Amino acid sequence: MSLSGQVIVITGASRGIGEACALELAAQGAAVVLTARNEAAVKELAKNIEAKGGKALGIAADVTDYQALESVLEQTLKGFGKVTGLINNAGIIEPIAFLDKADPSAWAQTIQINLIGAYNAIRVFLPQFMAQDQGLIINISSGAAFNPLEGWSAYCASKAGLAMLTRSVMLETQDKKIRAFGFGPGVVDTDMQGLIRASGINRVSQIPREHLGPASDVARAVAYLCTEDAADLVGELDIRHADLRQRVGLQAL
Repeated sequence: MSLSGQVIVITGASRGIGEACALELAAQGAAVVLTARNEAAVKELAKNIEAKGGKALGIAADVTDYQALESVLEQTLKGFGKVTGLINNAGIIEPIAFLDKADPSAWAQTIQINLIGAYNAIRVFLPQFMAQDQGLIINISSGAAFNPLEGWSAYCASKAGLAMLTRSVMLETQDKKIRAFGFGPGVVDTDMQGLIRASGINRVSQIPREHLGPASDVARAVAYLCTEDAADLVGELDIRHADLRQRVGLQAL
């Protein structure tokens, strides 16, 4: 695969799945714009990518701040002259708590980041994609979007909303050359899974760390979705998708 000529913005790029995607996309030739609240982390990651011969730009941005994302678009166009894709990866899992004990402000913050933050990014970048009649949006989804889990009401609700947002993008851009995906990465060995295990709530917290998938596999799948070859897969799918795994070269489940 080659992503040469593509310029892809990744939110939540400072660690975990976002970082893995940044490294994989850059290795395949894409210019990557890395955003997260942690400015030092995204700038360091961009520096490491450039040291390997890649093209990268690190920008501090909070997805709940619409104007900050407008600035990301402006800096992307200034730095690379175009933008071809957006990966909405920024997300949090907390509060992990039962409904009758969850902190209301923390619950609302999860919706603000996971759902409204994704909307903000889409709202900023979609007009650019519409104007150029070409673009890519990958929303990092979850099985929690379709199956409730104890203690995860905020996360499940936010991801369910994101799934419908993905479908809305597909509906409203069906006459444009814009590809939209809701991609579920499965259970991945990230800091978020560490929080889940520590909570001891619901069946996901009981999965041994050695049974979690590597973020690098997710990144390879996401990189494939960034290619035109994945156009027939638009919509909701996840890392277990047999055809996708075969195309990417991941071991069959």
